[in-house]
Amino acid sequence: MFGLVKKVLISLVLLSFGLNASTKEVSKVEITQMEQLELFKKAQIKIIKAFDIGSLYILTIDVQGNKDEIYLTKDKKLILSGDVIDVNNGMKVSAPVDLTGVRGKEAFVFGNGKDEYFLFTDPECPYCKKFESYLPQIKDKVKIRVFYFPLESHENAKDLSLYVMSQKTTAQKIDAMFDASENLDKAKNAKYSQAQLTKLEKHLEEQVQIGMNLNVQGTPTIFDKNGNNIVWVHMLEKYGIEVR
Repeated sequence: MFGLVKKVLISLVLLSFGLNASTKEVSKVEITQMEQLELFKKAQIKIIKAFDIGSLYILTIDVQGNKDEIYLTKDKKLILSGDVIDVNNGMKVSAPVDLTGVRGKEAFVFGNGKDEYFLFTDPECPYCKKFESYLPQIKDKVKIRVFYFPLESHENAKDLSLYVMSQKTTAQKIDAMFDASENLDKAKNAKYSQAQLTKLEKHLEEQVQIGMNLNVQGTPTIFDKNGNNIVWVHMLEKYGIEVR
């Protein structure tokens, strides 16, 4: 947006400062103070939300009706524009997403544990299947709200998503999720009433729209209960699972 600092410089800033794993939402009082910075006033920048991540602030902003995400140094002297990468895991540093109103709109819930996650998956995504193959090992530790997000590049993903969602019970949906590749013929030849198909497609479209609103761009995408984007390999490592 601003072109003030190139990505190379951003990486150097992160290497010198280091990132704090904790994320804390900034108060409205401090946001008001930030908006008094000269550049913010001149460009008519409105801060929607701000988060303190230890070495930087992440700002979700509105610039004359256009939303963007930028970074502000703790001394409030530099604005960083572009992708900021966490040197510890290679992931883009971004503000937590707002999960308000998302619960209850998933295709189904996997697991009966206390750690809540939101998974956006594609039945034909090989990385999704790899991740999901480990889930039975942690079913007593997690509660994963599963949303289907079929990618356009996967020609059978929509049919498979509808087939999984069409199963009557949660247990049957979970079994169908794990056996998606083996269910392709069943999914392609599934017979739905017009009412059932309309209901299934509406629910799937709703899940895709939720993913788009949360800026999901690929699968698998996982958020924790606070809206933080989680690397699936690191999530499994948390439970003592080494991905092979």
